[in-house]
Amino acid sequence: MDSLPSTGRMTGAQREELIEQVKQQIAIATAQELLTKISEKCFKKCIIKPSSSLDSSEQKCIAMCMDRYMDSWNLVSKTYSSRLQKESMR
Repeated sequence: MDSLPSTGRMTGAQREELIEQVKQQIAIATAQELLTKISEKCFKKCIIKPSSSLDSSEQKCIAMCMDRYMDSWNLVSKTYSSRLQKESMR
């Protein structure tokens, strides 16, 4: 990070660019975390005896598990975002 200018000497455009880069990195890390958690939880729940292929009940279980997890994740994210917006208005 030595190549980055100190924040005191950054122009407004440089600050905005840095903020956007950080937001993108956070979004990528969040997506990676989501995929890891879905994989761990749904595999543990749906795959009783691992083998070289998934049978139809395992495929259905994984699909439903992923859908439920994504729905839950989205609900929590929206609620959290809404709460943050309300708190920032105070």
